[in-house]
Amino acid sequence: MLCYSTQERPELKLVSHGRKVDKFGSPVPEIEGLVVGIGLSPLIGCFVVTGDPGLISVFAKRWHRETNTFYLLVRELTIILDNVACLLHLPITGELHRFEPLGVDKVVLLLTELLEVSAEEARAETVRAHGAYVRLSWLREVYDSRCQACHWIVAARAYLLHLVGCTLFANKSAIHVHVVHLEVFRDLGQSRGYAWGVAALVHMYDQLNETSQTPT
Repeated sequence: MLCYSTQERPELKLVSHGRKVDKFGSPVPEIEGLVVGIGLSPLIGCFVVTGDPGLISVFAKRWHRETNTFYLLVRELTIILDNVACLLHLPITGELHRFEPLGVDKVVLLLTELLEVSAEEARAETVRAHGAYVRLSWLREVYDSRCQACHWIVAARAYLLHLVGCTLFANKSAIHVHVVHLEVFRDLGQSRGYAWGVAALVHMYDQLNETSQTPT
């Protein structure tokens, strides 16, 4: 038996990052091949503008954390890897990347090493973003500056982190992306072999588990 709380929950805040991706646009030709090769290019044009907050709220209330299913009156339903492959066109086979929790010092190290910013700038950004995050607007600035300097690998990392931060790994802050996802773009050649669809599904399950809780 499933028991639903009668406690009144606050209204869900729904955010779509699609306009951010659309405004950022396609990658410059010099890194377009890298984005396509990694398998994330379908995300550039794949976003949904939410038009029915009530419908989303109903599904959130019906999510069952123990079984990862929507408990509906007609039956139990869930989202599976085949759905991810059909809707997002992402690879669902390949290597899995383990995202470990990061302290601020590790975040600063990653930003200086992989995005080639100074330690002072990196630490200041973690302060502005309140932890192991960077702002999406800051990433766009880093991308533009690295393109101007013709540092294409670094520009690709900034573009890709912004892309997954607006799509696969979006969070309720609406303006930040977790720096832990930058590690997966350390070696762009290796990034080609990851099962991005699996990562997307796991992240979605985690977010639904949180959203389904009344205090959220």
